[in-house]
Amino acid sequence: MNEIPATMRQLRSLVTPEGELRLSVATVDTPRPAEREVLVRVEAAPINPSDLGLLLGMADVSQAAAGGAADEPTVTAPIAEPVLRLLAARVGDPMTVGNEGAGVVVAAGESPEAQALLGRTVGFIGGATYGEFCLASPRMCLPLPDGSDAADGASSFVNPLTALGMVETMRREGHTGLVHTAAASNLGQMLNRICRNDGVPLVNIVRRPEQADLLREQGATYVCDSSEPTFDGDLVAALRETGATLAFDAIGGGPLVSQILNAMEAAIVPDDAPYSRYGSDVHKQVYVYGALDRRPIELHRRFGFAWGVGGWLLTPFLARTPPEDLARLRQRVSDELTTTFASSYTDQISLGQALDVPTLQRYAQQATGQKFLLRPQL
Repeated sequence: MNEIPATMRQLRSLVTPEGELRLSVATVDTPRPAEREVLVRVEAAPINPSDLGLLLGMADVSQAAAGGAADEPTVTAPIAEPVLRLLAARVGDPMTVGNEGAGVVVAAGESPEAQALLGRTVGFIGGATYGEFCLASPRMCLPLPDGSDAADGASSFVNPLTALGMVETMRREGHTGLVHTAAASNLGQMLNRICRNDGVPLVNIVRRPEQADLLREQGATYVCDSSEPTFDGDLVAALRETGATLAFDAIGGGPLVSQILNAMEAAIVPDDAPYSRYGSDVHKQVYVYGALDRRPIELHRRFGFAWGVGGWLLTPFLARTPPEDLARLRQRVSDELTTTFASSYTDQISLGQALDVPTLQRYAQQATGQKFLLRPQL
């Protein structure tokens, strides 16, 4: 424990009562692990869409302004009044940020499962990975293969287990194929590789021709571009061939959920089927797991009565997963870390650079094909 510094740097996100977002790199006490905890020296942490909601608080980053000192920079940005009301529970509370990361376990509690990780390089979920050190539960740590770089394991939890969780959910609920939106993302590319390896029919929905080309180059069979005038027909044709009746939607707003459900119904019901006011009795399900579009979900119902729209998040899925199944999923991620579950990063930045306004505005765009890796030790 002697080599662990008494203090460390950590990224904090504060929403003020006046309606301002304040980001800072604070100097705080380095935590010490309890009996069933480990302390990880964080060497790499991805900036995921799921992190940005907490980090940026839905502030208007186009009006972000830099402040503070060179060693303790700050950024401020305005938050609209309607948004501020939604954030009432976090006003005045400087929050830690970062869902996952990777690094070396430098201290461990007395429990056998914690001690077994001492000195290992692990990927982990911690909730405060945008800092130089972070506490984690051994159950939420994935020991990386010997010789692995922390960057290889930085995204070893959220995206891999989300993609595997989608396939597991499909099987548990009796579906035989999947639909995925924002499919050219790192997560979408992982899901495409999983489904190809496992023989699961997958319909990929993208928003630009170059994204469609990317997925087809990676072996995707069914790719539908929502920007094309033929999108609805293309989607119905793909659903007829795959029989997919379960979709995972990262967009979260606008008419896309409705388009998917309507296309599923059209794929199920033959053109010459007799009229039924209730539609088919095949259940069609869309789970929303993202919010790239913050508009309300629009449902234009032509999909009968056997349907559902709900939310899906990784953490509740993991909580419902039996330990033996979770161990199986984690082992697969470890075994295929640099193949099926490989992530690529366009930018690697330090804690201070994360508060550089032009850099912040770039990663806030959540652009497909652009992914930032935070390096807290830089």
